[in-house]
Amino acid sequence: MSFSVWAPHHERVAVRVDGQDHEMTAGDGGWWHSPVDGTDYAFVLDGDPLPDPRSRWQPHGVHEASRVYDHSAFEWTDGSWTGRALPGAVIYELHVGTFTRAGTFDGAVERLDHLVDLGITHVEVMPVNAFDGVAGWGYDGVLWGAVHEPYGGPDGFKRFVDACHARGLAVLLDVVYNHLGPSGAYLDRFGPYFAGSNDWGPGLNLDGADSDEVRRYVVDNALGWLRDFHVDGLRLDAVHALVDRGARHVLEQLAEEVDALSAALGRPLTLIAESDLNDARLVTAREAGGYGLAAQWSDDLHHALHVALSGETTGYYPDFEGALARTLRDVFLHAGTWSSFRRRHHGRPVDRRLPGYRFLAYLQNHDQVGNRAVGDRLSATVPFGRLAVGAAIVFCSPYTPMVFMGEEWAASTPWQFFASFPDPELAEAVRTGRRREFARHGWGESEVPDPVDPATVERSTLAWDELSAEPHRRVLDLYRSLIALRRSRPELADPRLDRFHVTCSGDVLVLHRGALRVVCNLGPAAEVPLGAPGEVLLASDAAEAAGQAVRLPAESFAVVQLSGSQPTSVNFSASS
Repeated sequence: MSFSVWAPHHERVAVRVDGQDHEMTAGDGGWWHSPVDGTDYAFVLDGDPLPDPRSRWQPHGVHEASRVYDHSAFEWTDGSWTGRALPGAVIYELHVGTFTRAGTFDGAVERLDHLVDLGITHVEVMPVNAFDGVAGWGYDGVLWGAVHEPYGGPDGFKRFVDACHARGLAVLLDVVYNHLGPSGAYLDRFGPYFAGSNDWGPGLNLDGADSDEVRRYVVDNALGWLRDFHVDGLRLDAVHALVDRGARHVLEQLAEEVDALSAALGRPLTLIAESDLNDARLVTAREAGGYGLAAQWSDDLHHALHVALSGETTGYYPDFEGALARTLRDVFLHAGTWSSFRRRHHGRPVDRRLPGYRFLAYLQNHDQVGNRAVGDRLSATVPFGRLAVGAAIVFCSPYTPMVFMGEEWAASTPWQFFASFPDPELAEAVRTGRRREFARHGWGESEVPDPVDPATVERSTLAWDELSAEPHRRVLDLYRSLIALRRSRPELADPRLDRFHVTCSGDVLVLHRGALRVVCNLGPAAEVPLGAPGEVLLASDAAEAAGQAVRLPAESFAVVQLSGSQPTSVNFSASS
């Protein structure tokens, strides 16, 4: 066995293995090495034992010694797994710690059959990298290659991935390369990993002196999840905060190396970016001048849907009032246009030759729920009819639909911001900062949940016993039927944006999907002309075809098959 660490500006480095120190030998490129056998180890710099920046296992937390972990020792059963490509996918975002009462990978496995029954193809897991404390969202990670021990550690995550593959579910892992958390971030003690900071913490040195090894740190971490944990793709958090002025952006480098790994493994590997740039170059092929990522989130689609359904026009929502049809057509509302929230022009237009599956559409996600003052879900304020219309738009659009855990049954539980830093001063700073942030928007201190109170985590944990009760069952049946219809009708999953048309008249929005019309009514009862006779395939209420029109009750939708093509029967009405 040999221990290695990159510490380019140190004159002496030791490794403490099972309590005994061993001097390390300097090698090329700032790397230090020591051929020692052992289990628990830490690198000693200036007298301080520190965990391995590339640690695979932190059984006692992010401040303590790392433990040797042998990837080859795990017995996988997914040898026949060939992966899942992104086109046609339906993604489900979950947080391991609040997905079940157990708050573990093994607990999550017990609910995977629910996802299969729902029609999910890809499970997107919020960050599982090691962070300080027991409970948290995962975005304050500091040891990116070690799996959070309270969830079940590295073996637990492998059992989860293995179980997903056994059910035909691909796994996407949320990873954070734009900053490190406030507790346990020792990277700068080893070398010039950091360069500046952003709103969340210290950022990485991706283009300065000694940055080659820092970039390697990022890329190797990504490849490790895909190769060693059999993960099928990564969701890259807030890539707009990756400051890289080099000619070859780190995202492009990452995409190139992931493509090479995909070829070697013989299964598709997917990179999905979260980006505030509204720039489709991220998902444009490298040979066409882009970065070559597979897809990106589109918050503009979320914002336009949220405003149309809820009527909320505060914060960053005002620009999206009355903009749903335009945003559905164009992907981004802000496409080189004025953004009042940013007080500048923002974004660029999307080339309609790009396939729609490269953009994710969603009614809710962890950010858009959890970053609200009380973590209230859309279903807490929006009635069933409008929720149903929103779901129909998401699942019948050319974009890749994503569901946030519990959304599919209008879960009564909120999803609130929480953390559990053991340091009392840091915990108080998080508590005070959260309350001050929302006080500026008119919230009283007592109204904002205490993020470091264990009760906040408890409130945010899904209550699975409510699935069979109304109105939750009605919502769940609707989601299942919409996903099933999307899967059975190729028109609904067709990603070609140049074949996707949206018309709007007053409160009625119509999505044109080949021979299908998705008629969405957000106002009073209406009769909507179709231009041809039709048959209702799926509806959220008692819609009916009437000659060359369809009659819809208030706040409802209907998917209508126009005459001239073979209908697919889906015997479901959410009102039944």
